This record gives sequence, structure tokens and C-alpha cells, in this order.
Amino acid sequence: MPARAVRYLSQADTQALLDWPDVIACLARAYGGDADPRATPPKVVARRDGMWLRALPAISGDGGGMGVKIIAKGRPRAADHLIALWDPETGELACLMSGKHVTAMRTAGTSALAVDRIAPAGGLRVAVLGSGREASTHVSALAAVRPVKTLAVYSPTPANRESFAKKFGTKLGIECRAAQSARAAVEGADLVIAAARSHDETPILEGSWLAPGMMVVSIGSTVPEQREVDPAVVERASIIVADVPDEVARETGDMIAAKAAGVSFEGKIVALADVVRGSRAVKQGRDNIVLFKSVGSGLQDIAVSELCHYRARASGVGIELPIK
Repeated sequence: MPARAVRYLSQADTQALLDWPDVIACLARAYGGDADPRATPPKVVARRDGMWLRALPAISGDGGGMGVKIIAKGRPRAADHLIALWDPETGELACLMSGKHVTAMRTAGTSALAVDRIAPAGGLRVAVLGSGREASTHVSALAAVRPVKTLAVYSPTPANRESFAKKFGTKLGIECRAAQSARAAVEGADLVIAAARSHDETPILEGSWLAPGMMVVSIGSTVPEQREVDPAVVERASIIVADVPDEVARETGDMIAAKAAGVSFEGKIVALADVVRGSRAVKQGRDNIVLFKSVGSGLQDIAVSELCHYRARASGVGIELPIK
């Protein structure tokens, strides 16, 4: 029997293979396809003693690929990611890849897709809370779909927010200021990106800071233990667009806290897939507040991973691991 090989892609490989326009386009195709809940089942999470292991399986909308992303978090705060893809025709393992960069790209790419479909046409005044990887990828992804008119950034570490402001001021050629507080960053923004959590899980964004006409992107509360926005953000939002509606409503710390505070939100939740397909019209206006809440899904992971694998095969990137 002839030997076969599995392609392995490192984090550096995935960084070289992926770009924002094509990542966002492939996510739009994934969300615009026919919905089949059996192809994207809920994630599975195993927990014990401060550790957790999360698995996100999916079969692509056209049936051209199938895979799973596994995220492991030990007792320290950091987590690691591995993605596996199988050939849908043979069922054989086809590719293993580092999932960290893919995760960052699919998360920010999905947010950019949501903003592009919901926010008014034209440039945006953006506030970003956080100065790490998620904040950087979100600003970069957003700039691929919309002009960024101004950018304000807040991080509790002054050197980090100053460095972030300098980097993106130069990169985007716009005014970018380092704000002295989260509230000061949010003031006057059209779009608020919450892209960091406090170490004690105190919400970093308060609803009292928001004004009609703002859109909020929240991506940092994906399990019950995590918090990013306070209940007032959920209460003030007239519409909540969610990438995985049931999971957002039932399994995220922000929504659990909002429900405990007496905030009713179930009737305001709209699926991102419905927005992308055009079956639900959701638009940001001058008089409303729209919240996009994302927890991530296997659909996003496998769509972007397939793109990465296709490009790797075409260009010969990666290492061939023999399997006997």
C-alpha cells in the first residue's frame, strides 16, 4: 500500500498564506450558503480543575471539506489551538495546522463582515478597547472593508496604548489617539470594538457610555466565566446580532449576567447568517444601538482553514508528514 502524507502548517505558514480580503470573502460565502445545523453542531467543552478543552467541528457549506478545531487551556491563562482537516471523499486526514493565527483572522474577519453589512456606508470613527492581538487584527480587518476616519484606543497600560496608536496612525495614515480611559475612547465613536477582558473579569465597556448611532462589537466573552460588557450594553442595544445565537444567549458570561440583572434580550437576537443572506434586514441608524456578539464557530474555523490548506497545496507551503 503506498505511503501517504499529511500536510502540517505552522503558525508562520498560516500568516504567510492568509490575507484580509480573501478571508472576509470566504466567511461571507460560508454565512451566505444554505443553513444546515447538522453541519455545524454546538461546540463541546470539557472542564476540570481550571482547565478546559474545547472542540468546534464543522462540514463546509458546499461539502468540500470537514474538520475540527481543538482549543486547550491549562491552568495558566493562555490557550493553544490545533486544526485538523479531512478529505470529504476518502475520510482521510489531510492537514494539521496551528490554529492561533487562523482563529485571530476568522474572529476579526467575521466582525468586519458584520460591520460591513450593518453599519452605514462610508468611513467610521472607531474606538478599540484593548491593544493586544485581537485589537490589532480587528482594526486591520475593519480597514479592509471600510475607511477608518479616526481611531481611539484604550489600554490600562499607557505604553501599550501609545504604541498601538503610533502603529496604526502610521499604518492607516489617520488620526489615532491614545485615550486616558475606556470612556474617553468611546466618546464620539461610531463603532466600539471591545477586544480585551480585565484579569478579574470586570466588564470593560459600560452601557451608560454609549450614544444612539453606535455599533458595538464584543468578542471577548465566549464562556460563562468570562465578562466583557455590562448588562446595560445588552439592555440598550435595540438589536443583537450573533454569530451563534443559542450559544451567545445561553453560554456567555455577559448574557448570563444580563439575564440575572433582569434584562430581556432573547427577542432582540438575530443570526448573522440571516443578515448575510438578506433574510433579515439589520441596519445601524442614528437612533439605535446595535450589538454584534461573537463566540466563534467551527463554520468560521473550517472555512478559513480550507482556504489556507488550498493555498498551501497550490504553493507547496508546509511540511509533509508521512503516515504509514
